[in-house]
Amino acid sequence: MLSGKDHNTLSDTELVSQYKVSGDLALVGALFNRYMTLVYGVCKKYFKDREASRDAVMQIFEKLIVSLREHEVTHFKSWLYVTSKNHCLMALRAKKGRNFQVISSDFMENESFIHLQEEPEMETNLVKLERCIEKLVTEQKDCVTLFYMQQKCYKEIVEITGFDDNKVKSYIQNGKRNLKLCMERNE
Repeated sequence: MLSGKDHNTLSDTELVSQYKVSGDLALVGALFNRYMTLVYGVCKKYFKDREASRDAVMQIFEKLIVSLREHEVTHFKSWLYVTSKNHCLMALRAKKGRNFQVISSDFMENESFIHLQEEPEMETNLVKLERCIEKLVTEQKDCVTLFYMQQKCYKEIVEITGFDDNKVKSYIQNGKRNLKLCMERNE
């Protein structure tokens, strides 16, 4: 069994995989702690109430315990965002007859808000992105994956890969440009 400190060294994907195998709630807790402020922010935007948002955060955590074992989750942060948003929308819909408040589009987190109808398109784009990442040269692929997907800083990437700081920055910048070109080519 891993200690709390060891949980911090694992990627989101590794934590999800280990939880599916072991059922250890500490793994879900470590994973959820990484994004609790994101979940709270989503809930706060919908409910506009601290207590309701705190309650929703706890309910979402409780849902994760079951949902992570039932679903194949490859991009945890995106999946958690959509799960949180859907939880809030369903709670508001259930409350609709009583005290319902319309949420203005000015109140959204950003313009790339994901609606339920757009989820298949998002999944298609994620698959396309994964294919494009595989097409990058090894150095770019390693650095881009560590930086964007595992959220490592430049210093950590330098330590992991052995590349110097300028090379890491260059690989990330060029990898990002190549990913953009690949995605635009619609490959």
